[in-house]
Amino acid sequence: MIQTQRAGINGMEASEKHTHPEKRGFGTAPVYFTALSSILGAILFLRLGYATGMLGFWGAVSIIVVGHLITIPTALAISELATNTRVEGGGEYFIISRSFGLKIGSTIGVTLFLSQAISIAFYTIAFAESFQPFFVWWSDWAGWELPRQAVSVPTILILSYVILKRGSGSGVRMLYIVSALLIASLVMFFLGKPLEKMTEINEFGELIEEPFGNFGFFNGDLFFFIFAICFPAFTGMTAGVGLSGDLKNPGKSIPIGTMAATITGLLVYILVVWKLSVSAPAEALVADQLIMSKIALFGAVVIPIGLAASTSSSAIGAMMVAPRTLQAIAGDRTFPFRKLNILLARGKGPNREPYNASLLTFLIALIFVILGDVNSVAEIISMFFLITYGTLCLNSFLNHFGSPPSYRPRFRSHWFISLSGFLLSLWVMFMINPLYTVVSYAVIVLIYLYIERTNKDKKGIVNIFKGALFQLNRQLRVYMQKHQAGMEQEEWRPAAVCISAHSFEREKVMELMKWISHQHGFGTYFHYIEGFYNRDTNRKARQVLQELVEKQKESDSTLYIDTMISPSYTSAIAQVIQAPSISGMESNMVVFEYDKRSPEELLRILDNVNLVQAGDFDIGIFALSEHLFRPQGGIHVWLREEGGNNANFMILLGYIILSHPDWRKSHIKLFLTSTRTDMPEVKAQLEQRIATGRLPITMSNIEIVLLSEDFSFSQAVAVHSSHAGLTLIGFTETDIQQSGCRFFYGYEGVGDILFVNGANPKEIT
Repeated sequence: MIQTQRAGINGMEASEKHTHPEKRGFGTAPVYFTALSSILGAILFLRLGYATGMLGFWGAVSIIVVGHLITIPTALAISELATNTRVEGGGEYFIISRSFGLKIGSTIGVTLFLSQAISIAFYTIAFAESFQPFFVWWSDWAGWELPRQAVSVPTILILSYVILKRGSGSGVRMLYIVSALLIASLVMFFLGKPLEKMTEINEFGELIEEPFGNFGFFNGDLFFFIFAICFPAFTGMTAGVGLSGDLKNPGKSIPIGTMAATITGLLVYILVVWKLSVSAPAEALVADQLIMSKIALFGAVVIPIGLAASTSSSAIGAMMVAPRTLQAIAGDRTFPFRKLNILLARGKGPNREPYNASLLTFLIALIFVILGDVNSVAEIISMFFLITYGTLCLNSFLNHFGSPPSYRPRFRSHWFISLSGFLLSLWVMFMINPLYTVVSYAVIVLIYLYIERTNKDKKGIVNIFKGALFQLNRQLRVYMQKHQAGMEQEEWRPAAVCISAHSFEREKVMELMKWISHQHGFGTYFHYIEGFYNRDTNRKARQVLQELVEKQKESDSTLYIDTMISPSYTSAIAQVIQAPSISGMESNMVVFEYDKRSPEELLRILDNVNLVQAGDFDIGIFALSEHLFRPQGGIHVWLREEGGNNANFMILLGYIILSHPDWRKSHIKLFLTSTRTDMPEVKAQLEQRIATGRLPITMSNIEIVLLSEDFSFSQAVAVHSSHAGLTLIGFTETDIQQSGCRFFYGYEGVGDILFVNGANPKEIT
């Protein structure tokens, strides 16, 4: 389990946090009202009428439904994640960072904080719109228009002062007041009467009344344009999660408060759309952004008050949440400057109020308020919120799919709901604005790369998919085992294992295994440690494995590395060939190795050939030379009449090795050896086989070599392959029975040689 205690920068602060438990802790109500007041915000009063007039009742309801198809899975995911661990300060950031690792968490957290900070400005500017009658009066009285900043700037300064001076407790008290005003304004709206219907006389002299609302089919072309305008209405759903560090029981308050606010918001929005549809014609709904004031009881006063209450409550909610997100990010030492982390993470008082983080947050919001219009960044803010929502849903889905034992939430959603929320978030982003979607993810990538560079010790992106990859690998391996019989009848591909005690002094062995496993096969390399399994040998094996893995990080290798402790070389081989391969397909090839300068090592290899052949394994015996690697010399494949099952096996193996980037400028050359004179016919058959198999071997690279008593096979190889990068030679059981070690001698001047023996015939298809 990941410790939920935040990375402490100041031990005194941590002690304060635990010294006064009785002084801290809100219940569920602040979560509910913070989320609800953010949901029932400016869009409800200023844009919902426009959406209803443009799209009709069902179109506006569709926007609400699609929006909640994203927010409800997110609310369920948050509820699930919040009941799996103790959620501390930072809300959504804390959940993401403790689930995905601090690098991803910090990346999402920075963008989430910026969105929350700019949202404060958005709500404050919208709050100024509630003073529309005052601005009209001023323009008529003074003869010039008063800028909206005359209201928005003092508003944000006053709210900032109150929260900085009084703390989050005052924010919650104001939240209750404005929430009550908001509810009262909505009640008055629903008690209001429809507008008087406009009438006109048609060409026949008949009196026609203009119908209210629009219950027909909506215009699909406008849907996502208007959805982009209205979606900020749904982004407040997770606002209450940001209070996690100030809650008595986050695991209880977050699920109940968040889900209750989400469902309440859904019902209110649908009812408001219905009321608008039956109370005003479409033209009026589109033309007047404060059409609700014409419908509500005492609407000229009530609706501006409701708008002021909703926008100010949303601003207060964002002002309480954004600094806590920033405080938690700094508490995890995300920023590259230590003093900046300490400054922003520092709390004030027994509840660790984020005083310094609030100052920076309010300063950012003030800058955007002074600019006067954040419509140009409204979509990018929505993009970052959608990224956050999608990430939370993805987090829940991966935990379901990965099934880590530590994931035991008291509240459970369903993996399909979480996956749907993630995919829908991504789809809606592209439908709203493809350019902003690309820009948003580009910003995410840049922030991640920067955090990756400055926080190398934190968990990275691999932590996201670790559990899911484990489950996927497990299921694939079981599937491949169940279908192994069918796979054996398909085309051959190598699944090679190699056991060597010379990993650090004979690097060519691992290079060979990399070539075999690069693209078309799979390779497992075991470093052999002779001895009995005990604490000392286990410690040594772990150390060796770590060194080998670190070494492999420097190269683009698909080779899997492990260690094998066994009292004898034979017992080690027996263990390896019986063990299941991690690739999911059974191992089918064993590679031995020896140094040409130490030919006595061949004896130990040949003693174990029968053991390997008993399991129908293909065999490779790699004879290392002191020559440097020279791929320009090509891969030379020597085919003999008495080659048994080796011909196609060696050709396929040469092609597989050639696919590695080390051999990208190389080639394969085939040599046919015989004492007969009818070899041209054999060559023609081979050429046909190569052409049919589409192998990258030119006809000019197929050569016939005639042998005689004075010109043996080993001499022919020495003459023609002295400059080859790798030479492949086949051997049979008869060769070992008749010649033993002598078969592998006599290739003076030749570089690295791979002697191979195919257990079964291979087909070139």
